[in-house]
Amino acid sequence: MNFDYTETQLMIKETARKFAEDELAPSAAERDEKEEFPFEAVKILGELGFMGMMVPETYGGAGLDTISYVLAMEEISRVDASCGVIMSVNNSLVCYGINEWGTEEQKQKYLTQLAAGKLLGAFALSEPEAGSDASNQKTTADKSGNEYVLNGTKNFITNGANADIILVMAATDKTKGPHGISTFIVEKNTPGFSIAKKEKKLGIRSSDTVSLAFQDCRVPASNRIGDEGFGFKFAMRTLDGGRIGIAAQALGIAQASLDASIQYSKQRKAFGKNIAEFQAIQFKIADMATKIEAARLITLKSAALKDTNKPFGFTSAMAKLYASKVAVDAALEAIQIHGGYGYVKEYNVERYLRDAKITEIYEGTSEVQRIVISRGLLKD
Repeated sequence: MNFDYTETQLMIKETARKFAEDELAPSAAERDEKEEFPFEAVKILGELGFMGMMVPETYGGAGLDTISYVLAMEEISRVDASCGVIMSVNNSLVCYGINEWGTEEQKQKYLTQLAAGKLLGAFALSEPEAGSDASNQKTTADKSGNEYVLNGTKNFITNGANADIILVMAATDKTKGPHGISTFIVEKNTPGFSIAKKEKKLGIRSSDTVSLAFQDCRVPASNRIGDEGFGFKFAMRTLDGGRIGIAAQALGIAQASLDASIQYSKQRKAFGKNIAEFQAIQFKIADMATKIEAARLITLKSAALKDTNKPFGFTSAMAKLYASKVAVDAALEAIQIHGGYGYVKEYNVERYLRDAKITEIYEGTSEVQRIVISRGLLKD
């Protein structure tokens, strides 16, 4: 078992850290306050190769491993979790899904542009009545000649307002339940497709989260990914990898909380000395650091399993479950260490808490992760 990073992985980590500190940090709080999408930052991420990190070079990607992706995601999210989730959706869900199951035509037309950061992708599975129960798709896709006609609504779609293409799950045969769901690539300017509502959110506010509407939206049959009925399996398998990205995002938020706590405790004085000298503060910091390192190791293990083509869904569920809990706990402790200052926007730790909470919800709630884990343990 080797715990050392390769030179390439270390270079990726350092590049991501420098980009985050130089380009994201100066405007992260302001963008969060104004709910501004980081257009310029996403463009630079594409130029750096961070929007298609695991896509083969033959399709315009960086051709890197999942461990490199985890390292980059943590560094980006440590400074700006909003930018982190934009990057995660494009990499883990959209690029990964098309690269694994798309046709050669789809890869040439869409994947090359997504990987280069010239297009932005979104993943549309959730609906008003299909959140954790993702098989309960109400959006329909009816075959009409060489096209499918989509009707329905999707909600809570990250990148939805600014995406150039959206992977949409829809029922092609309602009588077959989850086996009657298919996946389609929908371009943003397709007639019948519209952005319905932008959500006002607690956290990750400079990423956009919207509802999408499809009304007699005609999509070429050539834009279907895989066979009819493959859509639910496609979504679940894609989300297995997506959870690694969200675990890495949670790690970044947790690490930011720890970093802020260490820095503040060395500067803040009480009773004539720095609060870092008090055992109560020391124990909080020690516990935070230990939990973060444990979450990091299980996340990296998930990435290593994926890179060696071994089953990783069970471990990625553990990684997301634990890392998201660690992120919320670390942010809460950071606020406690900061005292009253932690509760005001002058310090970043209140943003870390707001950003951390969503990691326990999207791409499978913590309750869903526990179902995945328990089924893996209890199956015959």
